Amino acid sequence: MSAFTAACVQLRASRDVAANVAEAEHWIRDAARAGADYVQTPEQTALMELDAGILFETIVAEEDDAGLKRFQALAQELGIWLHLGSLAVRVGPKAAANRAFVIAPDGAIAARYDKIHMFDVDLPSGERYRESKTYRPGEAGVVVDLPWLRLGLSICYDLRFAYLYRGYAQAGAAMLCAPAAFTKVTGEAHWHVLQRARAIECGAFMVSAAQGGRHENGRDTYGHSIIVDPWGVVLAEAGTDPGVILAEVDPAKSAEARQRIPSLTHDRAFTMSEPDARRIAS
Repeated sequence: MSAFTAACVQLRASRDVAANVAEAEHWIRDAARAGADYVQTPEQTALMELDAGILFETIVAEEDDAGLKRFQALAQELGIWLHLGSLAVRVGPKAAANRAFVIAPDGAIAARYDKIHMFDVDLPSGERYRESKTYRPGEAGVVVDLPWLRLGLSICYDLRFAYLYRGYAQAGAAMLCAPAAFTKVTGEAHWHVLQRARAIECGAFMVSAAQGGRHENGRDTYGHSIIVDPWGVVLAEAGTDPGVILAEVDPAKSAEARQRIPSLTHDRAFTMSEPDARRIAS
């Protein structure tokens, strides 16, 4: 299969949906002008909101989402594959889905993915997140066939669950992703190593757009949108400001990495041996 140009759009989304959609459109157009065939935006492209009350006053069901329709028209106008890292969409009176959309060049939605793993954590900085109180977790991994390769979909916190990516790779995905709104604290500690680890373990490209900087709601996100090749080499990386990064993605490099180290075919069943408590006590 032929190589193509992938782009990550980095954003700093606010509480203003219309402004966020317009800002994303600006950078998507910039990426297309630079030659991108596939453009990815971060998690929560259209709204960064932690307050559940404000969130549910703002979001709508997928079929009523004007921003999504605008992005579909944009993909068709530009003739690109447009991957929205995620939008918050209403799926119940007090329930939302953190949902990714892959939009084909004809404007049709080729794939949807609801974030599986909920970000319920207490950080050393004092930040506390309980995503499961607002969002309904997804129950299915999703792969989508692009013209050049197969892509496995995930979002942000999913990045810490290696089995999801291994499953995608074993299902034929040569490109993986984790569009994100990583916190500054966890990003500084873990973002790069997790992105490179997933790429190396799976012999796949990792393409992950991110939110970056201080947001209107007071949250600090790490930024550093990144594209990593199947050998773990960083091909492109952003800083913390909004913008675009691009890199060539060549499916042959995934096949080459998997041929060199065919670990995806080396799984073995094993049992877990636990120490004998009586022996330890004696």
